[in-house]
Formats: sequence, structure tokens, C-alpha cells
Amino acid sequence: MAKARSVSAQPKKDKVEKIEKVLSTKPLSAHAPIVTYVSMTTLLLLCPPFVIALWYTMVEADGSFMNLGKFIAKSGFSGFWSIWPRPTWTACKIILGFGAFEALLQVALPGEEYLGPLSPTGHRPVYKRNGFSAFIVTMVTYYVLWREKVFNPAIVYDHLGEILSALIFGSLAFCVLLYIKGHLAPSSTDGGTSGNVLVDFYWGMELYPRIGKWFDIKQFTNCRFGMMSWEVLALTYCIKQVELDGKLSDSMLVNTVLMSVYIAKFFWWEPGYMASMDIAHDRAGFYIVWGCLVWVPCIYTSPGMYLVKHPVELGWPVATLITLAGLTCIYINYECDYQRQLFRHTGGTAKIWGQVPTKIVAHYTTEAGEPKQSILLTSGWWGVSRHFHYVPEILAAFFWSLPALFSNFAPYFYTVFLTILLFDRAKRDDQRCRAKYQKYWDQYCKKVRYAIVPGIY
Repeated sequence: MAKARSVSAQPKKDKVEKIEKVLSTKPLSAHAPIVTYVSMTTLLLLCPPFVIALWYTMVEADGSFMNLGKFIAKSGFSGFWSIWPRPTWTACKIILGFGAFEALLQVALPGEEYLGPLSPTGHRPVYKRNGFSAFIVTMVTYYVLWREKVFNPAIVYDHLGEILSALIFGSLAFCVLLYIKGHLAPSSTDGGTSGNVLVDFYWGMELYPRIGKWFDIKQFTNCRFGMMSWEVLALTYCIKQVELDGKLSDSMLVNTVLMSVYIAKFFWWEPGYMASMDIAHDRAGFYIVWGCLVWVPCIYTSPGMYLVKHPVELGWPVATLITLAGLTCIYINYECDYQRQLFRHTGGTAKIWGQVPTKIVAHYTTEAGEPKQSILLTSGWWGVSRHFHYVPEILAAFFWSLPALFSNFAPYFYTVFLTILLFDRAKRDDQRCRAKYQKYWDQYCKKVRYAIVPGIY
């Protein structure tokens, strides 16, 4: 009987190993696949309604999750469905107009070519460095349209529920198209199927899906739509608050300044982002694509969304203190990424903090069987912890939420979500690096002991 069980379990084991390879993680326990499927299904089912729930909380429920809970407890599912905004043609025009404009900038704006990181199959994607110029053009265009009364950004806030609803369904359809494209017309060899529809839809089929030479789909969804909409909505919330109150509160100003600096930093650093886990390891599926098209515009902007109808007068001493603290965190976050980028670009020769950096030379083999080597930075901020850059990023999110003070928890949901996301990302990255570098990663972990928070984790 024992032998029979072993034979019958083999196909399931092969399927699990195939899925693990797609997810680029270390081997899982026998019960892990069930947990994985349940987690994916739960997120697929709960994330869309939560986007609407958060929008309704901020805009209609006085910014209180408690008020939302009371409403749902009283009215049930039918009550929640009644508050779900239906997509409108106005909302679709706003989304399509913005998306088309950003797609045009991505393709048409000039910029020097640069290479992404080497993929497991030996492929290196080519990008055009024009993210920061696209950011400037977008902001100037938005301002001119507002000042010349061609377009009133407050309309975006007024139709925000309809916009989010349209994005929810439209982005799900887009993920289905990416799934079909991954099967029928993949852009490169960096992809494939796990043999499981749920896994392929959730994590994606392709690492670098493209249309033509320059229109990289993940660069569009993650950067040019997701991150750019974050900044556009931040400015929209300011304009709407002025329309409602006749002035801009210092709390909204602090929130917007910090988020705008962070987003501008992101686009200045965009080539570095194209070597991050989001681009170089996570495929174009629901997790990344739907998240950037829907989750980012709603969840990431939620502190500002809350402040539109809940302005707080901080006073300039407090406002200045929060702003300086947030800017310091953003700068440290940038310096962390810059140190690693400089280290890689110069082959580990550039000085960091005035000294020649220490490193570990790690050898590994690609999926094609080619021997390669990488250098792992063990000094500067990267000698403090393996993912120290997440610490100032989480703190920056806290500081641009802090102007809301503590009347409600809702403005801090993004900070809590970001903390969970980045701790999970650090864990996944450690698993991936251990599988890739093996004994060299063990050496690295002995040299840099802590994963994120020095002395704690």
C-alpha cells in the first residue's frame, strides 16, 4: 500500500514542482499548494470589492471603517451592491484618455536606450529612459488643462467611484487578454505555463510582454499608468479640497508634497526599478498588472482621498516637522537604491560612504546552463540589513499619512498594507536568492544578518 501511495502521488508532486518553478520559490511542503490556491482565490475575490469599500469609506462614510461595518451589518450584501458605482461612459473616457496619453508618451518621448537585467533564460530587455520627462510633461499638461479651463480635475474626484469600478472590471479583462497572449503569442522565452489556470492567471504567463519594440506592457501598467495616476490623483484631491473649502489645508499640502517628491524620485530612478523584483521576477498577471492598474490608484492615494473631506490644520511648526521627517526618509530610500545601482554599474569599484565597498562574489548557473557571476553588496545601507531600503519607504508612507492625525484608522491602511507587502517581498526575494546563489547566499546572510529591521528582523 505504501508503494501504491508513492506512485499515485508522483504526478501531483511533479505539478507542484512545476508551479514552484513558475513562482521562483524554494520547494514547498506537501500542504503548501492548497494554501497557495486558497490565498490566490481569496485575493481574487476580495480585492475588487475592498477597493470599492475603501473608496466608499473615504468619500461617503466619514472616513470610518466602523461606519462602513455598521452599514454592511445592517444592509448585508444587497446593501453593499447598492453602493457599488456602475461604470459610466464619463469614467471610461477619463481612463482611456489618460491611458492613451501615457502610452503615447512612453513610445514617443525621446530617451537613451538601456538594458534591463539578464533573465533566467539569458534575455535582456531594452528600455527607453524617458520616465522622468513623461512625469514632467504629464504634470505640466494637467496644470495647463486646469488653468485654461479645458478640463476640471475635480470631475475625476466626483466620478472616482465609477472610475475605480470601470478599472476593476476593465483590468480583469486585460489580465485575461495577457493570459491568452502568453499562450498564443509570447514576446520572449521568459514565460510559460505552470499547468494550472489559477496560478497562470494570478502570477502571469510572461515576464516581459510587449507590443512592438518600445511598448513594454509592464512598464506601462506599473509606471506610466499606476505610478503616474498616483500623482495625478494627489493633485486632483488638492484641487477638489480647494473647490469645497476655498483653500488648501496644510495637512493636504504636506501629504501632497511628500507623495509628489516620492513619485518624482521614482521616475528619476525608473531604470533602477526596471531591475527590481516587480519587473525582473514577477510576471504580468493579476498580482502585478491588476494591482498597478486598480490597487495603486485607490489604496496608495487613500490618505489624500481621506483628507479631501477631512482637512486638519496642523500649524506650520508641526507641518514643517512632518515634512522634513518624510523628506529624510525618501532621501534615505533613494540613497539605498542609488548605492546598489552604482555598485552594480561600476562593478563594485565606486566608493560608498567614502570607502571601497565590501562584497561577496556569487557564482550561479542560468536555466540555459551558462555559468554566471554576480556581486553582492555588503556595505553602506546594504550592510545594515538585506532590505533596509524598505524601512525608510514604510516610514515615508507613515509620514505622508500622519497629517490626517488619529481620528480614524482609514488613512493608515496604506501604511499597514505596505508593511505587509514589503515584508512578504523580502521573504520571497530571500527565497529566490537562496535558490539562485545557494552557498553564496548563506555567506551573505552570515555577513548581513538581518532581513529588514536591524537588531529585530
